[in-house]
Amino acid sequence: MDIHSSPSSSSATTTTTTNNSTASGDPIVANTAASANGSEPLFQIKKLNLIAFWKWDVQSDVCAICRANVMEACPTCQSENKTSDCVIVWGACNHSFHNCCIVKWVKRNNRCPLCQQEWMDFRKRQLN
Repeated sequence: MDIHSSPSSSSATTTTTTNNSTASGDPIVANTAASANGSEPLFQIKKLNLIAFWKWDVQSDVCAICRANVMEACPTCQSENKTSDCVIVWGACNHSFHNCCIVKWVKRNNRCPLCQQEWMDFRKRQLN
């Protein structure tokens, strides 16, 4: 991020308003109460690279069936080099599992392995 400061600005106010850049790529200018009176802005952002991080908001981050982290592929998908196909599903009880793990489990027992509630995929619950 490139920030250009104005040495003459020493305002004690913390009120800041930001003008959004236009489609033409004009820089974003941050104004303070002092600059609203016609003085030079404190700084201009000429370039901004945004980076985001996210994480599943689940009760447990481990698949209770294979004991692998749900943010990573299950051991079966890792051994078959299908890591991009290994998705996470969660039930109406809010327990999460790898899809391939819970599909095998539900074929034998249609209950959540952790709480024993009848297994209902969260997506199916939303459709009803």
